[in-house]
Amino acid sequence: MSRLLGGTLERVCKAVLLLCLLHFLVAVILYFDVYAQHLAFFSRFSARGPSRALHPAASSSTNCSRPNATAPSSGLPEAPSAGPGPTAPVLPPCPDSPPGLVGRLLIEFTSPMPLERVQRENPGVLLGGRYTPPDCTPAQTVAVIIPFRHREHHLRYWLHYLHPILRRQRLRYGIYVINQHGEDTFNRAKLLNVGFLEALKEDSTYNCFIFSDVDLVPMDDRNLYRCGDQPRHFAIAMDKFGFRLPYAGYFGGVSGLNKSQFLRINGFPNEYWGWGGEDDDIFNRISLAGMKISRPDIRIGRYRMIKHDRDKHNEPNPQRFTKIQNTKLTMKRDGIGSVRYQVLEVSRQPLFTNITVDIGRPPSWPPRG
Repeated sequence: MSRLLGGTLERVCKAVLLLCLLHFLVAVILYFDVYAQHLAFFSRFSARGPSRALHPAASSSTNCSRPNATAPSSGLPEAPSAGPGPTAPVLPPCPDSPPGLVGRLLIEFTSPMPLERVQRENPGVLLGGRYTPPDCTPAQTVAVIIPFRHREHHLRYWLHYLHPILRRQRLRYGIYVINQHGEDTFNRAKLLNVGFLEALKEDSTYNCFIFSDVDLVPMDDRNLYRCGDQPRHFAIAMDKFGFRLPYAGYFGGVSGLNKSQFLRINGFPNEYWGWGGEDDDIFNRISLAGMKISRPDIRIGRYRMIKHDRDKHNEPNPQRFTKIQNTKLTMKRDGIGSVRYQVLEVSRQPLFTNITVDIGRPPSWPPRG
């Protein structure tokens, strides 16, 4: 009996010993597996840490002292970057013939026109008179430049009509009112030169420039304020001329040139003080540069003029006829390359950008007679 009990006890002890050995082996295997995982984790962490310390530019923003600077390369393989976040949808090009155009417009200047009303009518126009279509990408960026002085009443009507027209035309545009300081004789063409330069200072992407008098409103929104292969004359049929072109070389009122065309003719003349002559000089410059003027169909090129009394400081220039005959001689020396002025104030209003400038004084003219 004692021998049987001793044999049983021996077998139990062997079984317990085997179980203990098996438990020990399992524990050793699990220990080394966990140790290997921790070792791999800490080795990856330590490999990234020194890379950031030695190459801080790789984890910071690019060098802001140069607009197109790139971060220096570490010479090591780059870790895969996180996937791009949500991006704005790519808008299609704006159509050549915008679908929302109305055609002939009823233009009147009798209703009261406070700026607050115009602002409410154009909620999509940004500060400074900037606008970009929300549903398409325009091919051009248009600066509309207005030579100005003492015409606040006209400006309100102009903004009231033109902002909706330009928006329906799907233009990316900005409005610049170039205000001549002081009471000396007005100089329309010099103010337009100033507007060209100042608009480009604000946005170098402008590639189309529309030069418009503040008292002229188009009667048809199909007269698209865009630039083409040739300089464009928009206001070809004004009511004051019986809706006809007054003469073949007329280029006044509203015109448009792209940047290269404007520079090709050295901009506009600076020496036409007073009323008249500068638009004929510009026509001559375009012809001398080997370009031709394009015009819209007369049925859509009609304009209404806001009536006003002529400014006593905008009398006809007695030298204008002599200057027009000498455009070939003056074109290279008198223009955008020689304009001199001083900016006194830049004010970004809700519907336009006002730039007040000192453009100097006219020369003393010899008495007529």
